[in-house]
Amino acid sequence: MVRGLSLTSRLTLFFTGVAAAVVLGLGWIFMAAADQHFMELDSATLLDKRHLIEELLANANSAEDARWRLGEALSHHHGLFVSVMSAKGGLLFQSSGFVAPENTQSMPAHHEAPVLHGWTKDGREHRTLRFQAKPRYDPASDLDISIAMDTAHHAQFLSDLRRRLAFYAIVATLVSGLLGWLAAHQGLAPLRAMKTRAAGVTGQQLGERMPVAAVPVEMAELARELNGMLDRLQSDFCRLQDFSSDLAHELRTPISNLLTQTQVTLSVARDATTYRDILASNAEELQQLARMVSDMLFLAKTERGVDLPHKERFFAAHEVQALLEFYEAIADEKKIKLSADGDCTIDGDRLMFRRAVSNLLSNALRHAPEGGAVHVSIKEFAQSTEVSVENTGRDIDAQALPRLFDRFYRADPARLHASTDGAGLGLAITKAIVEAHGGTIRVQSAGGLTKFVLVFPCSSSG
Repeated sequence: MVRGLSLTSRLTLFFTGVAAAVVLGLGWIFMAAADQHFMELDSATLLDKRHLIEELLANANSAEDARWRLGEALSHHHGLFVSVMSAKGGLLFQSSGFVAPENTQSMPAHHEAPVLHGWTKDGREHRTLRFQAKPRYDPASDLDISIAMDTAHHAQFLSDLRRRLAFYAIVATLVSGLLGWLAAHQGLAPLRAMKTRAAGVTGQQLGERMPVAAVPVEMAELARELNGMLDRLQSDFCRLQDFSSDLAHELRTPISNLLTQTQVTLSVARDATTYRDILASNAEELQQLARMVSDMLFLAKTERGVDLPHKERFFAAHEVQALLEFYEAIADEKKIKLSADGDCTIDGDRLMFRRAVSNLLSNALRHAPEGGAVHVSIKEFAQSTEVSVENTGRDIDAQALPRLFDRFYRADPARLHASTDGAGLGLAITKAIVEAHGGTIRVQSAGGLTKFVLVFPCSSSG
């Protein structure tokens, strides 16, 4: 049941419970202290009467004299009862209407400290004191004396006090609960404001942010974290929107080409050779679509932060040399010089590393002029390993450098040949591969040289 309550209700119940415990605790302490105080007063009164009786007996010349003295001194005290018995069981003095309580305990001796007892008669509480005293007229015998005090007036006072404290406890608890509800309701107002802001966040309205300056210090950190989360969501949502738009644009062209070419082909009867050529052209378009879809799936997989499929330690120079041999025919056709130097070990996925470097080599060969050069350099540092691919050619516009690794982005479509133009995913895939290895990628282009640098974390020893 508590789980279904709101935070305000829980705090209100907590405040009410604490207030009730405090008020009841104080009331119990006050009642206990009052009762103890009355007991001490009664004890002092009884001891005072004991001293009075002992003094009267010490001055009595005879039993009759003692009885007269006791009557004169004690008969006018309301609520005080005295019984004096001789050692032989004879009654020397007894207050009117008083019957000494039966007590199986022995009377304390003259030299022993008196004992205070409780006694109830006709529903009324009494406190009694029993002791022994020696009269002057007969020092050889002891008198058994019982003094009782009616505590009805004390009980009445404590009863009234208990009722008043109970009423006060109820009122104080209710008032504390109300004040606790007001405090909790007002204290949680910033959370309600944050809830209102959060309710306004939609796919079309991502600009809402939590009011950091308007909330208490305890909630400011939460507001900042929520704002950071909204910033990330807005950034990812915008990137997703851009990606969807770019993907639709990229897919529209090959699909439109396939559809147009197929409709034209079917409009009139053609010979088998024409159909074969058209099917071959369609196959090329379909291969480009399949490659684009495969690249997009690869990017989606790497950006989800999955582990590397086949992590191992390998020599970078061996993989780079194999790629140079693969691209050697293309380089010879354009009279481009391929070269590489350096070596080190890398902990990662061998095939993904080859794909990243292959994308850079393909890009370098595409943009290098005839008779140019492409050079791969492998360098090992204390904390990282760098693999750079450098090619000669026209410089890339400085404004385009930050966007080179965006999906479907082409720095200068005019520089590309239609036959080799890709979908603009190669550099995005390369970046995703390097980041999956925990590394980074950077590019610089100036003075007729363009260099892409892959930075991998240094492989651990052993």
